[in-house]
Amino acid sequence: MGRKVTVATCALNQWALDFEGNFQRILKSIQIAKGKGARYRLGPELEICGYGCWDHYHESDTLLHSLQVLAALLDAPATQDIICDVGMPIMHRNVRYNCRVIFLNRKILLIRPKMALANEGNYRELRWFTPWARSRQTEEYVLPRMLQDLTKQKTVPFGDVVLATQDTCIGSEICEELWTPCSPHVNMGLDGVEIITNASGSHHVLRKAHTRVDLVTMATSKNGGIYLLANQKGCDGDRLYYDGCAMIAMNGSIFAQGTQFSLDDVEVLTATLDLEDVRSYRAEISSRNLEATRVNPYPRVTVDFALSVSEDLLEPVSEPVEWTYHRPEEEISLGPACWLWDFLRRSNQAGFFLPLSGGVDSAASACVVYSMCCLVCEAVKSGNQQVLTDVQNLVDESSYTPQDPRELCGRLLTTCYMASENSSQETHNRATKLAQQIGSYHISLNIDPAVKAILGIFSLVTGKFPRFSAHGGSSRENLALQNVQARIRMVLAYLFAQLSLWSRGARGSLLVLGSANVDESLLGYLTKYDCSSADINPIGGISKTDLRAFVQLCAERFQLPVLQAILSAPATAELEPLADGQVSQMDEEDMGMTYTELSIFGRLRKVAKAGPYSMFCKLLNMWKDSCTPRQVAEKVKRFFSKYSINRHKMTTLTPAYHAENYSPDDNRFDLRPFLYNTRWPWQFLCIDNQVVQLERKTSQTLEEQIQEHFKEPSPIWKQLLPKDP
Repeated sequence: MGRKVTVATCALNQWALDFEGNFQRILKSIQIAKGKGARYRLGPELEICGYGCWDHYHESDTLLHSLQVLAALLDAPATQDIICDVGMPIMHRNVRYNCRVIFLNRKILLIRPKMALANEGNYRELRWFTPWARSRQTEEYVLPRMLQDLTKQKTVPFGDVVLATQDTCIGSEICEELWTPCSPHVNMGLDGVEIITNASGSHHVLRKAHTRVDLVTMATSKNGGIYLLANQKGCDGDRLYYDGCAMIAMNGSIFAQGTQFSLDDVEVLTATLDLEDVRSYRAEISSRNLEATRVNPYPRVTVDFALSVSEDLLEPVSEPVEWTYHRPEEEISLGPACWLWDFLRRSNQAGFFLPLSGGVDSAASACVVYSMCCLVCEAVKSGNQQVLTDVQNLVDESSYTPQDPRELCGRLLTTCYMASENSSQETHNRATKLAQQIGSYHISLNIDPAVKAILGIFSLVTGKFPRFSAHGGSSRENLALQNVQARIRMVLAYLFAQLSLWSRGARGSLLVLGSANVDESLLGYLTKYDCSSADINPIGGISKTDLRAFVQLCAERFQLPVLQAILSAPATAELEPLADGQVSQMDEEDMGMTYTELSIFGRLRKVAKAGPYSMFCKLLNMWKDSCTPRQVAEKVKRFFSKYSINRHKMTTLTPAYHAENYSPDDNRFDLRPFLYNTRWPWQFLCIDNQVVQLERKTSQTLEEQIQEHFKEPSPIWKQLLPKDP
């Protein structure tokens, strides 16, 4: 009797509502799995329609086309003699569910709806789906007529059910269920389910892979068993990048690791594992076995099919592997680059346009594009026909084969240094050298004539001519003059993006790239509708600290020596007049805080969910060796004042690659008001009262502190009441 099973999981680069493309990629993955000898194939969450359909899930068309793709898969010769597990939305008794549909040889074996929905951060599954709430219970789902005619079935089991083959038992988890405190795999494993599957739509966040791998290995370490994780990969039409990391684990060890970042649309992992290893591992854990005798059993759907073959003694089994992790700066080099590639090839545009300032942020965006070009050349060299076809379409040259990343960068990236009278020669030189070293098509221009024309119109209408503070003007004049320069650059960026290829006799237009980092967005240290208002922003979800590490990596890995000069230069917007030819404006001085402090504020605000007072309390201990309580209070109040004053800018924030969990992206992730009482009177008074008490205690004797402790404090709300006349 056979006991060795070959199973397959995959990562697919699906695209929301691309039913034709999604069908082809699913079919290809099944063909590859069968070719590797697998008799069970797992695919990503909602792979038929693409995960990121969002409110399109409300449309009956999405349900209809998903059923049509399922019918095509059922009827395809490639899906015969292999258990196929696919993801799609299904309406059951007028309720929409996120489901796994498991079928074999034109018969649907069962439909398993998701029981724990992701509904935080970037996810809104409760907006579109209802969780299945009846644990270990099933109903009969009446198949639509198009499926009845094909499968010759009228109904199929629908609910929390597992699949029993001739040789093993298979149970399903769907993405979020792995992350819940009481994951289904626990009780499934106790009930004798030997293979647990998880179909995910899990997006990339810096440093997240460790958590995902730990969850899978721990699931099989405590309870034994085989665990398959499938995931979407690529950009399916939104800010998120799904980063693959498909894997197969058994008994606490990884046996197959998928790539986290790659340009392959279809990636299939297989492993041949011995079921007896699961059984002996479990039998040795007495505490587990005691719990197993008390578990409430799952309903089983039996199928006359085996994952193993009868004679498999000579069949080699897979060996454990050590998971290889990327450093955060490597993740930045790869994730946003893959995201840009998907965005470019699916947008019908011909390349990117990037305003290049000579600073770290725009240099980082340029390096992401250069990294993308390196990945494209590597993929073509390794024989990826899809990437070759895509790049030939982009450059409009059917015989073109990219080999040199610098040459490809010259075709796909146009950079532009937009000088003003406030720009320094140093930034001009750094921008020019970086463009030369990465090979981009570079333009240098001066925006002063356009700025003077705009100011001339204002002066003609009002009779007034604004001046910089350095020339005796007010702060209002100074800020307005900075913003005019920034917005002129945005207008020119879009003009050149639309027409620069036309002026060079080439077809198509360019996508404008942004280069505002997550910290500047958080504080609103950007001009609304300036160069931050790009088409997409590859670094908009990345902190300044991580960006500097990434640029350092690029300097070494890609041999770009000018990046060292960019890293050592002070961060400046160069929007105010030079002082004796030298930059007088520094970003951190303008902001009133360092980028390191900004990252800490951001994580406390979003991840730790701290308001002003809570943030003050946490930072008292964190910064006790470097700041007094009053200094901490001033920093916190400055941050929240500036954050709330500029919160309105987040409503226009460029769609940015999501990489950091404290992103202030208003469009999907950080849903908060954009009109605040920026004085925060109640919250700041709480902080001020605490500062006074702390300062008083430092000057009191122990006896005075004891007496103070037993005094009845004045309630905070009394201090906000109007005083008697």
